[in-house]
Amino acid sequence: MISKLYSAALIGLDSELIEVEADLISSYTPGIFIVGLPDKAVEESKERIRSAIKNSRLSLPRKRIVINLAPADLKKQGPAYDLPIAVSILLAQEEIKFNFDYQKCLFVGELALDGRLRNVNGILSVASMAKDRGIKTLFLPKINAAEASLIPGLSIIPLNNLEELILHLNQDKKIKPLTGRKSKLKIDFDNYHYDMAYIKGQEQAKRALEIAAAGGHNLVMSGPPGSGKTLLARTMPSILPTMNLDEALEVTKIYSVAGLLPLSQPLLTSRPFRNPHHSASAVSLVGGGSWPRPGEVSLSHRGVLFLDEFCEFPRSVLENLRQPLEDGFVTISRAAGTSRFPARFILVAAMNPCPCGYSTDPSHDCGCTPFQIINYQRKISGPLMDRIDLHIDVPKIKFDKLSAEKLAEPSKTIRGRVEQACQLQKKRFADQKIFFNSEMQSQQIKKFCQIDSACQKMLKDAVEKMRLSARAYFRILKLSRTIADLAGNGQIKVEHLAEALQYRPRVD
Repeated sequence: MISKLYSAALIGLDSELIEVEADLISSYTPGIFIVGLPDKAVEESKERIRSAIKNSRLSLPRKRIVINLAPADLKKQGPAYDLPIAVSILLAQEEIKFNFDYQKCLFVGELALDGRLRNVNGILSVASMAKDRGIKTLFLPKINAAEASLIPGLSIIPLNNLEELILHLNQDKKIKPLTGRKSKLKIDFDNYHYDMAYIKGQEQAKRALEIAAAGGHNLVMSGPPGSGKTLLARTMPSILPTMNLDEALEVTKIYSVAGLLPLSQPLLTSRPFRNPHHSASAVSLVGGGSWPRPGEVSLSHRGVLFLDEFCEFPRSVLENLRQPLEDGFVTISRAAGTSRFPARFILVAAMNPCPCGYSTDPSHDCGCTPFQIINYQRKISGPLMDRIDLHIDVPKIKFDKLSAEKLAEPSKTIRGRVEQACQLQKKRFADQKIFFNSEMQSQQIKKFCQIDSACQKMLKDAVEKMRLSARAYFRILKLSRTIADLAGNGQIKVEHLAEALQYRPRVD
C-alpha cells in the first residue's frame, strides 16, 4: 500500500507544499530509504523515526520502506519532515486506520527519540501557505500552535507526541483543535530600558531622531567619544510608532524562519533593534549562505539597524547596504535558487570624525593629520552617504547640562508626536503599499511633496551651492514632508525645507 500526505518546505521566507509518499516492498533488504534531494538532517530522520515509533508502542515492518519527497528537484532540509515521514509509514502499514483526506491536512514536526515533538522554524510561513492552498487542518508540535494560530481560518491540532497523534487519527482519543484567529497587538512601552528623559542636552540630535522615527529616514551621527551617540541610538525604539498587524506579521515571519522567535512570544509586537558588531561579515549583514538565510538588514525590517563605530566596518561590507537602503529588500542568488528577503529598516549609524575621535572637540587636541582624517572618513563611500537623509554632529556635553537635575522631554511625549505624524502618513498612503514618507517613489513624491515658488527657489540654490545629487534632491523633499507632518501642516513650507537642508552635508 502506498500512502500520501502533505508537508512543507521553507524557501527563503516562503513555504512550498511537499508531498510525502511511503511504499513498503517485501522483496528487498529491510530499511528506510529517503529520496527527493534530502539533506543530512532529513537523512538522519530515519534513526529518529525508528526510535520514536518503537517508543510509541508500535513497530516498523520488516520490509524495505521507500520515502519519496516530491517535487524531487526541490532540496529538502531540516528536521520538520520527521512527523510526516513517520505518519506516512504508519499509514502504509495500516497502523493508522482512519481514512482522512490527506489533501486537506498538513504535517510538520521534529521527533525526539521517545516520540515527543520538538518545535520547528518557519511555522508562520507554513500556516500562511497552507491557508492559501486550501488546506484545512495543520498537525504540528504544541509549542508551535500559538504561532500558527496567528493565521485565521485553520484548524490547528497541537501535538505533544507521536502516540497522541495516532490515537487522534484512529479516533480513540480526539485532540481539541485550536482555531486560527485574528490577533490584537499589545505593546508595553514601559519595558524599554532607555528613555529620552535621561539624556542630558543633545537637543538637535533628539530632534533628528524624532524626524527619523516619524518618516523612516536614515541617520548618521558624528562626534567625539563619550558624547552620547550610542545612548541616543539605543533610545530610538522608545519613540518609534506602534506597528500595525501587517507589519508585526512580516517581522514575526522573518524571526520564525531565522529561528529567533521566542517560544513564549508567538507574535512580535515591538519594532526590532539590531546592533551587529563592526567585525560582522557581508553574509551576516545582508543574508546568504548555501541555503539563503535572512541577515541583519532583514532582521531589522520595520525597525532599526544600528551600526556603531561606522567607519570601523570594512568598506566592502558596508557597500552591501546600498541596494537594501534604496529598494527595501535583498535578493540573494545561489546555484540552488534565488531568495528575496524584505529589508525596510531605519539605518542609524554612529561614527567618530577621525581616528582618534577628537577633531571636532574644541577642548581636546587631535593628533591626526589631515590626510589621516580624510582617509578615515573615506571608509564610507559617497554613494552610501548619499542614501542617508540626516547627518548631524553630536558635540561633547558641557558640565552644566550633565549635572542638571531636571529631566529632559520623555520618550512618551516624543512618541506622541511621532504617532500623530504617522497617522497623517497612514491616511495619505491608504491606497498605496507603503507606510512611511521615506518609502515614496517618484510618482508619489510628485503627488504628495508639492512646493511653492519660494521653496522652489530655495531648493534650486541649495542644489547648486551644495552640489547635491538627484537622489539627494528627492530625499530632501521626502524629509521636508516628514518635518511638515510633525508640524501638522498639509503643505511643505520654507521653514520645513530649510530644516531638511541643514541635515544635508555639502559635497566638496
